[in-house]
Amino acid sequence: MGLLYKSATALMRTLPAETAHRTTIKALKLGLGPVTTRKPDPVLKTEVGGLKLTNPVGLAPGFDKDAEVPDAMLNSGFGFVECGTVTPRPQIGNPKPRLFRLTEDQAVINRMGFNNDGLEIFKKRLDRRKEKPGIVGANLGANKDSVDRVQDYVTGLTALWGLADYYTINISSPNTPGLRDLQAEAAMDDLLGRIAETRAELTGDQPSPPIFLKVAPDLISSQIEQITQQSRTYGMNAIIVSNTTIDRPDSLKSAEKGEAGGLSGAPLFEKSTRILKEFSAAAEGKIDLIGVGGIASGEQAYAKIRAGAKAVQLYSALVYAGPGLVMDIRRDLADRLKADGFTSVVEAAQSH
Repeated sequence: MGLLYKSATALMRTLPAETAHRTTIKALKLGLGPVTTRKPDPVLKTEVGGLKLTNPVGLAPGFDKDAEVPDAMLNSGFGFVECGTVTPRPQIGNPKPRLFRLTEDQAVINRMGFNNDGLEIFKKRLDRRKEKPGIVGANLGANKDSVDRVQDYVTGLTALWGLADYYTINISSPNTPGLRDLQAEAAMDDLLGRIAETRAELTGDQPSPPIFLKVAPDLISSQIEQITQQSRTYGMNAIIVSNTTIDRPDSLKSAEKGEAGGLSGAPLFEKSTRILKEFSAAAEGKIDLIGVGGIASGEQAYAKIRAGAKAVQLYSALVYAGPGLVMDIRRDLADRLKADGFTSVVEAAQSH
C-alpha cells in the first residue's frame, strides 16, 4: 500500500502543481486516500490552547481550503486538521500560475491569494460533519477588496461559531496586499479587541472553543514581544509560528526561486524554528505555541517541540513525501520522546 501511494505521489509531481493539488482533493473525496487504524502511541498525547490531541501532528491550512476532505486527512493519521483559509465572500485568488514546486530545494512558493469558495459553502461542509470525531479547525482570512478587514474576521468567526473545534486568525499571508500590516501594534489592538468582544457575545456563559493567532516568520524581536503580549491580553489561546516567508535564502537552487509569493518547505525550517524559540522565550509558558515551517521528519517535528511547541503542523512536505509521511513522523517522534525520557509532548515542550 505504501508503494502505491509513493507511486501516486510521483505521478502527481508530473502534473502542474495546482492541477496535482485539485486531483489529489478529488481522489480523497472518492475515498482513495490512506486510512490508518493504528492508535497513536500514548506518549504523543498533547494539549495545546485547550485542545486535547491524541497526537501533535496537524495538517496546516492551504491543503483543504474549502473543508472538502478533513475526515480523509484525519484518517491518514493527522492529530488535527486545519481547513481554510476561508474569506467571507468567494474569491478566485491571484492569476495563474501561482503555485510552484522548487523540487531541488524541497520547497514550494505560492501566491494563491486566498482563493476559496467563501463562507457559505465552507459552513455547509462543516455543518455536515458536526457529529463526526476528530479535531477540525477553521482558518479565517479577509477578502482582498474588503473595506473593513477586521470585520471579515468577525464575520467568519460568527458564521462558523459552533462548527469548528478551534479558529485561527490568519493575518500573516504575504499574498493579500497589506494583510501583514494587521501585525502592527495599533492594528492588532483593534483586531484582537474586536475578536475578543465577538467571542464574549457568542460564548455567553458557555465555554469558548480556542482561538489561535497565526503570525509571519518575517518579524523582528520587538514585534515578537508585542504580539505575544497582545495575544495574552486579548485572550488568544495559542500562537501559530509561522506562515510562509517572503525571504529568499541564498541556498535556493531551483529555477523558480525568483517567483513572488510565500516560500514554504525545507528552506523555512531553520528560520521558523528560530522565530519559534523567540516566541517561546517571550511567552514564558503563559501562552501555548504551535510550530510550523519546513517539517518533513520526526527529527524536525521533535526540534519544534523542544523549541517550545506543544503541537506542530505541516503541508509542503506532503508534496514530496506523500501521505505516508504523517505516520513516519508519528513513529519517529514517539521513539525520540521515549529515548529522552519524556512521558508526553507537553513535558518535552516545557523542558527546553
